[in-house]
Amino acid sequence: MPKLVVVYLSTSGNTKAMADAIVEGAVSRNVDAHAANFHEAKIEDIKSADAIAIGSSTFHYKMLPPMEKFLESLDKANVKGKTGAAFGSYGWSGEAPVMIAQKMRDLGIKVIDPVLRVQYAPSEKDLDECKRLGKDLANKIKKA
Repeated sequence: MPKLVVVYLSTSGNTKAMADAIVEGAVSRNVDAHAANFHEAKIEDIKSADAIAIGSSTFHYKMLPPMEKFLESLDKANVKGKTGAAFGSYGWSGEAPVMIAQKMRDLGIKVIDPVLRVQYAPSEKDLDECKRLGKDLANKIKKA
């Protein structure tokens, strides 16, 4: 069964809600998917995944420093050629998902555009978009 790992860093729970909805969308397409806080994410899981989605809230116009360190650690995970997506919530500016997508591309991950950004707490419509992203990721890795 194809596998998706969704890694997030959420300061207020909004990005976590997005991650959970992405997982829900992928699972609805018969993909083995789970979300993990970046502290709990295991390199082994990322290595064995067909796709990875990474999310962070935006703080002071960038992604949170621990997420930046996590992304740098992916160099060891042999992620080149995997399918990926970037997402996150924000209050004012929302740059983190764009920065995550660029780092993912630098690592050789094929990132789905556009990145998914949600201002403040995700509404039902926003969560539906997250589920759609999970379905898109599932469809991509099932075709590969």
